[in-house]
Amino acid sequence: MLFRALPFVLLLLLAACGSSTPTASYGVGSSTRQAGINCAPFARELSGVALYGDAYGWWDAAPPRYRRGTTPEIGAVLVLRKQDRLPSGHVGVVSAVLGSRQIHLIQANWEPGTVDQDQLVVDVSERNDWSQIRVWYPPSNQMGSHTYRAYGFIAPPQKVTRTELVRATPAATRFAMDTKGRPAPRARLYAAAN
Repeated sequence: MLFRALPFVLLLLLAACGSSTPTASYGVGSSTRQAGINCAPFARELSGVALYGDAYGWWDAAPPRYRRGTTPEIGAVLVLRKQDRLPSGHVGVVSAVLGSRQIHLIQANWEPGTVDQDQLVVDVSERNDWSQIRVWYPPSNQMGSHTYRAYGFIAPPQKVTRTELVRATPAATRFAMDTKGRPAPRARLYAAAN
């Protein structure tokens, strides 16, 4: 009975990604447990890309305020499509560009209830257009076996460095949990981080 329910439970945990009802305590680290944290409010605060709703909907909502594309850059938001494993889609913030097919993300709730820093993501698309990706999965200590469909990247409203993103991660985590994802001025994030 438990094994039959497990896929449903995992699906429900992933579905929480696009919602905005966080409910737990805060911690610091490169992979930190954050029960109740969701990807969308976390990515919104960390990147400054002020979009709302389910993560997959960010792609269509971005223009004309934000530039979209298939080339990663630090601070950009990677948007994953809605799919069986990700019914709300998923968003994460690029923290490093390692090459044309490898990046690092800072993201919330890829592993349910966790904020991951510098998590490896690999482009496995035939055309090197970031339309198909695989993601490092910490519990197995290897690349995940599933391929996810992605739209691409939403450019950040201003240039940012990896150091600034890392410094801002604790504040973005607190914001995503304490304010239930309500908007806050971008300046507040950087003031808290510096």
